[in-house]
Amino acid sequence: MRINKFLAQSGLGSRRKVEDLILAGKVKVNGKVIEQLAYQINEKKDKVFVDGKEIKLVNDFVYLKLNKPKGYICSAKDEKGRKTIYDLIPDAKGRLFSIGRLDYNTEGLILITNDGNLAYKLTHPTYEIEKEYIVVIEGKIKESECAVLRAGVIENGVRMPEAKVDVIEVLKDKTRLSVRIDEGQNRQIRRMFDCIGKTIILLKRVRIGEIKLGGLVRGKYKELNNEELLYLSKI
Repeated sequence: MRINKFLAQSGLGSRRKVEDLILAGKVKVNGKVIEQLAYQINEKKDKVFVDGKEIKLVNDFVYLKLNKPKGYICSAKDEKGRKTIYDLIPDAKGRLFSIGRLDYNTEGLILITNDGNLAYKLTHPTYEIEKEYIVVIEGKIKESECAVLRAGVIENGVRMPEAKVDVIEVLKDKTRLSVRIDEGQNRQIRRMFDCIGKTIILLKRVRIGEIKLGGLVRGKYKELNNEELLYLSKI
């Protein structure tokens, strides 16, 4: 088994995260520092250590979905003492991590697992997993502004990825939209609307691929059902 796959399946994090550990020289196999991502190991015989701690494969994967409220961060710890999403899942066992992130003021669907390979597939642009957000902005939005969002806004001379944008509802002082993207740049949705001069009141992720937030109560989590697990197995 490749060392990067082994580490991802050991619950250390996404494939990207464990590859950073390898390139940083923090991984040893049988006492030897390994810096090659494709290094082959015998997962039954070789001893693998990360920062001096022996790592073993996870036998049982956990797949949860959480409705993240505002005011929580997606890191395991925060130097500012802010609440994290892991405060909401105290009964979950094992080393878990979120697939992708939502910023402090964004709410909605987060997937949490210890399956690093799944995390890699759901976040890597190659797989084009669509994510849907409900966005509520102050005031109204013109069709020409929606067209700019769909084509990809230009930020600091660089064009951002295209987006699918539909107006759901127009009220007196605000507008509700559906925005779908298949890339996950940092604060992408907020940056898009900043570029066209719109203020976001609410930003909520409601779908990742075919997995929907549904009626899950804010701040609560539950295990994925069989239909959702079947979908993930086919990615």
